[in-house]
Amino acid sequence: MISKIIELAEKAGGAILEVYSRSDFSVTNKADDSPLTAADTAAHGIILEGLAKLPPRLPVLSEESKHVLYGERKGWEVYWLVDPLDGTKEFIQKNGEFTVNIALVRSGVSVMGVVHVPVRHVTYYAEKGKGAFKKLENGESMPIRAQAHPSDKLKIILSRSHRGKEIDVFLQKAGAYESVSVGSSLKLCLVAEGSAHLYPRFWPSMEWDTAAAQCVVTESGGQIVDLRGQRLVYNKEELLNPHFLASAAGQDISRFLDP
Repeated sequence: MISKIIELAEKAGGAILEVYSRSDFSVTNKADDSPLTAADTAAHGIILEGLAKLPPRLPVLSEESKHVLYGERKGWEVYWLVDPLDGTKEFIQKNGEFTVNIALVRSGVSVMGVVHVPVRHVTYYAEKGKGAFKKLENGESMPIRAQAHPSDKLKIILSRSHRGKEIDVFLQKAGAYESVSVGSSLKLCLVAEGSAHLYPRFWPSMEWDTAAAQCVVTESGGQIVDLRGQRLVYNKEELLNPHFLASAAGQDISRFLDP
């Protein structure tokens, strides 16, 4: 099934790039004041149509259809969790750091994840127990692995759009480090492929922002845990994620966790 999900994510990415290539496109605001473009809407439609054709037909929770009430979805043992365009602000700014996220969630755990990066023409993907991979523009796939940081300098990924005093406190604990700011779930994929050692998220994020990439990180030998050291779970009544850290599984992050 994962090959079909990769194809679907890439098809949605093509529709996003079609809008992205225009000299001008309209931007509206949703009820929560977050931006919405024709690319979000087009990708959402493509993904929903594609998932509906896959047996068995499963329910879908998408950022663009998040009105599904908990009373309905709490009985979903298996479902698709989708962000058709993660990083709409990056899309609007045209810096290329946006993704298409499709995850399969079973009993609160992300067991399949596909993260497509349209501008880079690469796709990160994973299935539970089968490892994590990066599909390159030429179609070749290569295994990826999270890396524990060396003793001398920590490479930290920070959010391009969000920063607060909690991050400043975190960086004071980090010791020697270098940092780079990136948008969307691409940050988590960079941890999964070993390009960065640690990603702290101390700003609100939603379940559809992380589910697909969490599977990729976990299968690469990494971890995403909240500040109590517990992994993120999905289909909660409140779809907001707790603050979290992404790193290689063997990395000592105890100094960053709540006492």
